[in-house]
Amino acid sequence: MKQLDQLMPPRPFPHVNSTTSATHSTVSVLNPRDTYCAGEHLDLLLEARDHLGRRKEYGGDFLRARMSSPTLRAGASGEVTDFHNGSYLVRFTLFWEGPVSLSLLLFHPSEGVSALWRARNQGYGKIIFKGSFQNGTSHVFTECGLVLNTSTELCQYLYNQEAFYCVKPQHMPCGALTHMSSRNQDISYLTAEEKGLLRRSNVGVEMMKEFKNIAVSSCNKESKTVTEKCQIGMHIPVPGGYVFKGKWITTSCQQIPLNTIKISDCFKGKLIYLLGDSTLRQWIDHFPKIVKTLKFFNLHGTGKFMKLLLLDQEKHLQIQWMKHSHPFVTGTLYSVIEQGYIPREIDQIPGDENTVIVITLGQHFRPFPIEVFIRRVISIRKAIELLFLRSPATKVILKTENTRDMNDDPEKFGDFHGYIQYLTMKDIFKDLNVGVIDAWDMSIAYDSNCIHPPAHVVNNQISMFLNYIC
Repeated sequence: MKQLDQLMPPRPFPHVNSTTSATHSTVSVLNPRDTYCAGEHLDLLLEARDHLGRRKEYGGDFLRARMSSPTLRAGASGEVTDFHNGSYLVRFTLFWEGPVSLSLLLFHPSEGVSALWRARNQGYGKIIFKGSFQNGTSHVFTECGLVLNTSTELCQYLYNQEAFYCVKPQHMPCGALTHMSSRNQDISYLTAEEKGLLRRSNVGVEMMKEFKNIAVSSCNKESKTVTEKCQIGMHIPVPGGYVFKGKWITTSCQQIPLNTIKISDCFKGKLIYLLGDSTLRQWIDHFPKIVKTLKFFNLHGTGKFMKLLLLDQEKHLQIQWMKHSHPFVTGTLYSVIEQGYIPREIDQIPGDENTVIVITLGQHFRPFPIEVFIRRVISIRKAIELLFLRSPATKVILKTENTRDMNDDPEKFGDFHGYIQYLTMKDIFKDLNVGVIDAWDMSIAYDSNCIHPPAHVVNNQISMFLNYIC
């Protein structure tokens, strides 16, 4: 929390004119040339200015850099370095030949970032949960949440010092809680001026409108080939790869093209646990397209978020998906019996060389103070450390968050919150022997901007997963 607070100090602003302006800020190419060579870096200098054209004296703007060649179906993220004095270095690696267009979006000015950070950690009221208690045929609904400000008797559901509460219904025990749903509250912790900074027209504003495409050629240089196979525990740089002709290509390791036979052999005897949110549920829906012999097994669950199980008896292959526990934000009524507190689920897996665990979380944590997310990730880390003591051969893979639609409410669900969680998760897991599928980086490269990206993006995430386990 201290580290993050230092990253985003308070930035009060007397008027919108003193906040960062995409129009008045200047972007210049360092060492410009007529043509550039594939494999080289292209560096830009951004000098942030306010709406009156004055140089900013501090950093902290939330920026997103991307290069693309639509005709080649190619894209990659750029790396932004903040010098904390109003200047930024934006570095692109020129991965492919051809005309390349560059983009630098001002997602939020530093003043908006500061406001979002304060508002996020100010309270739990943005989402309200409703719990359903059942006794035979009678159902009672009561208010639930991570924090409840009430003097009435509460049910406490405790997981590793992480608590969730419901107002205790009359004449029913706390253990009778079966289902849950949530809805957005019309509550904001932002001032009217801060809300103005976060209006849709001010989110994701292009800073390089005047820039023409740059020409990239091979320059008769041989491209460097990476020979080391992709494996768990490898350091993933940023950007960790790029999209070319619609396919994700990693830059830190060699991807092996996997045909049906190789995949079929690789899957034999595997127990695969997918623990997380609906972005991993997309995976379990996609697996039968890759392994045609996989069939869903009816676990008699109900609703959209029930536990799912895929089986192939001949291959002794099992893949299961289970949603993570509170907070799980959806207007759809879901079963709390069929949800997994991820650290406890990991504790219950014996593990061996044929066991694979994939974890993702973040989207449902965005509307709540960051400490909720930090506590959960630390608890997951501790569970993985214990798993590795009893079974070092078990493979654990983290899928980071996807980016979201820019039209989503920035205070509750915006990508700024996702990015902070992305950095936090990478930091907490950095020295653990786990694989990382950098879905954040991939989402930017594909420009998918969707919580549930299209099938070809999901397919490339799974392809990276297969490279780790096969």
